[in-house]
Amino acid sequence: MPQIDRHKNRTVNIEFAAVEDFSKLPNPERFTLILITSGNMSGTLNERPISIAAPGILCLAETDNMKVMEKQNIAAQSFHFHPEFLNTTVLTDEQGYFPTGPRIQTGHSLFQRDDPYTTVPRITEKAYPLLFEWFFILGMEVQAQSDSRWVCRVKRYLIQILGLLEDLNRNREQSPVDSVLEYIEMNYSRKISLEDLTNCAHLNRVTLNKMFQERCGNTAMGYLLSHRLKVACELLTHTGMKLDEIARATGFEYDTYFIKQFTAKKGISPTKYRNTTRKFATVQ
Repeated sequence: MPQIDRHKNRTVNIEFAAVEDFSKLPNPERFTLILITSGNMSGTLNERPISIAAPGILCLAETDNMKVMEKQNIAAQSFHFHPEFLNTTVLTDEQGYFPTGPRIQTGHSLFQRDDPYTTVPRITEKAYPLLFEWFFILGMEVQAQSDSRWVCRVKRYLIQILGLLEDLNRNREQSPVDSVLEYIEMNYSRKISLEDLTNCAHLNRVTLNKMFQERCGNTAMGYLLSHRLKVACELLTHTGMKLDEIARATGFEYDTYFIKQFTAKKGISPTKYRNTTRKFATVQ
């Protein structure tokens, strides 16, 4: 059932299942993320054989056709969200229409079927603890609704989950640069030095930066900054988080430094960016 936001008296079209039994998938009018924490399952997805063992994740679009043939000691949890939840504004029964505001871009590839492998991203040993933690927090936010900003926090963790899954799909065969990209994706909210990145790649700084320039058109630390600002842009547009909260969430030690870097790279202040990207949307 959709969530009733008790703080703003609106319907939020999401559901979280702490125990997913795979009996009603995919969920109509929903995208679905399923985190499999133990056991395994097999069946078909859109008439293609599918097999997943823990730790694993399954991304289902509303139009997918899934049949589970066998389950063995499986435990899983799931998050379902209406595609319009990726709009800046949340649908309400009172509105009765789909707003045409800015949309979260992260994660769209996971629910497109040009490549069937996007359905089952490869979960690495380093990525699983983060996904488990983010799913847990996401479920707690949906259940607790501890204050009026709970939907903002749900969107924040959904952005993080979708971004990490897309990154894992891009980096199936890892080079040293892929290893650093994965490290950045999972740790950008923490303090990261160039030494951390060279240790991750097992390369010296000159070689790492040369490979990054060839692959990404930027140095390793330059890419880290651009990635942090990319996430910050999403959070500015799609949540009501304060600037100091966004700064901490994206790895900037001080909000003043975040504002300085954002303005220098984007040519516009974070506040003006937020107002500009929302000018055609209703504020949450």
